[in-house]
Amino acid sequence: MKIVVIGGGACGLKAACRARRRDPEAEITVIEAGRYPSLGRCGLPYYVGGIVNELDDLRKTLAGVVRDVQYFKRLKNIEVLAETKVKEIDRQRKVVKIVKDGSEDEIPYDYLVLAMGAKPIRLDLPNADAEGVVTLFDPEDAEKILDLWDEGVLEKAVIIGGGLIGLEAAEALSNLDVEVTVVELLDHVLPALLDREMAMLVQSHLAEKGIKVLTGSRVTEIIAKDGKVAGVKVNGINEIEANLVLMAVGVRPNVDLAKACGLEIGETGAIKVNEYLQTSDESIYAGGDCVENINLITGKPIYMPLGTIAVKHGRIIGDNVTGGRSTFPGVIGTTILKVFDLNVARTGLTEKQAKELGYDVITALCPGPDRTHFMPGQKPIRIKLIADAKTGKLLGAQMVGLGVVDKRIDIVATAIQMGATIDDLANFDLAYAPPYSTVTDTLIHAANVARNKRDGLYKTISSFELKEKLDRGEDIVLLDIRSDEEYRKFKRIEDPRVLRIPLEKLRENVDKIPKDKEIIVLCQIGSRAYEAMRILAGYGFKNVKAMEGGMAFWFW
Repeated sequence: MKIVVIGGGACGLKAACRARRRDPEAEITVIEAGRYPSLGRCGLPYYVGGIVNELDDLRKTLAGVVRDVQYFKRLKNIEVLAETKVKEIDRQRKVVKIVKDGSEDEIPYDYLVLAMGAKPIRLDLPNADAEGVVTLFDPEDAEKILDLWDEGVLEKAVIIGGGLIGLEAAEALSNLDVEVTVVELLDHVLPALLDREMAMLVQSHLAEKGIKVLTGSRVTEIIAKDGKVAGVKVNGINEIEANLVLMAVGVRPNVDLAKACGLEIGETGAIKVNEYLQTSDESIYAGGDCVENINLITGKPIYMPLGTIAVKHGRIIGDNVTGGRSTFPGVIGTTILKVFDLNVARTGLTEKQAKELGYDVITALCPGPDRTHFMPGQKPIRIKLIADAKTGKLLGAQMVGLGVVDKRIDIVATAIQMGATIDDLANFDLAYAPPYSTVTDTLIHAANVARNKRDGLYKTISSFELKEKLDRGEDIVLLDIRSDEEYRKFKRIEDPRVLRIPLEKLRENVDKIPKDKEIIVLCQIGSRAYEAMRILAGYGFKNVKAMEGGMAFWFW
């Protein structure tokens, strides 16, 4: 059995290693165009930022052994050809034509695995080829950044794109004491991951850390002097000085070889595969960042280039090229990243995506602590749940905070994949002890908020909608029910329409609240606003809403 794998990244090497475990006698060859097979690309920002000391640390085993060409040959009996390019796939003859060190050769296969990954999008801008323009997609780009820093010329950087890589790179460069500006085309950062109100939490944190963020802006030109980056022009007018321009505007599936040999390409532009990760050629399998997946919520094709998915693909392919029948059901897009001290995660659909797909959407914003408030070290988190109002089925979640969000996003990811509803989530039997969570976890609180909204007990208005009402001069009452201490300590809305009555004094002062006006209740995180709404309902008030998420989501 001859198995040839094109691509020495997460998917390709996982497929090769899995195939070896299942078939000790197979002849397995991996072809890798780069110098570093088995490199954990997701670690490159941490290498630039000094968290990871050596590039080889990104390809070591748990035991500290570097997974280089010799490692795979000695331990796995897998031939890895590094710095080798594939020139052509000849499906008729079942051979791969390669070029290594200037010499051409052919490698025959019984099964071929395509794991070519993705390639970074490079914007067609004036002077885009100037020295100092990088993507941080390859280790060579990381080395270029560190070389500039070592030479003492890297003082200011512009990052084009406020997505995952862009924000991780912003932190890495900030760790090097570089002045960073992020330019994002859309109206908020992380537009593919978060809705606006959750993204604003991230932007506020970036500002606290000294990162300048320009949203709704476009880099129209890279300014170069003597062939080197000197700055950028934004929106054709404003110039920003820079020694480095990092393009972080996404990636495209690497499908050139697949197209050239006539394999079917899907509607996302990635290679189309079936549930066995088999292409339109039964002898060729494909996985990782070069293929499209099925969204488990919508049932539609989606392009989702994530390392977690690539590794799963590799295992399944390794099974199937050695006689197995493993299948891959699809993805829901679970993603997590760290932005300085802030933990940011999402899974499933955003509210915007769900509405565009025609769902009758119900959402819940729920700020809270990550553990019991009296425990030292408790930190805030902010949760947004998205569900189908008709069925209660969970559609997505977003979480941002200084506290623990990883375990909670994984709970929701599991729930979505199992078809759970907000009622199911509200009754999940989660572990509790004061060092780990509140007695009713903030995630379960969020599910209960969604249930209350569905049942008509909790009517809300977003901070953006409230800001528009205030700007229009509407005759409303903002009922701030926080304590005097909270009012002094935290953000507040300075407006003559604010009426301050602490919650514990609400019943005795209810006659001071006009019944003929719209009442919008404010508290710090939203929970007491719900309590106030129910009190006012008991006194016959009809037009009462709460600002959802409380002042934790007031950004002005």
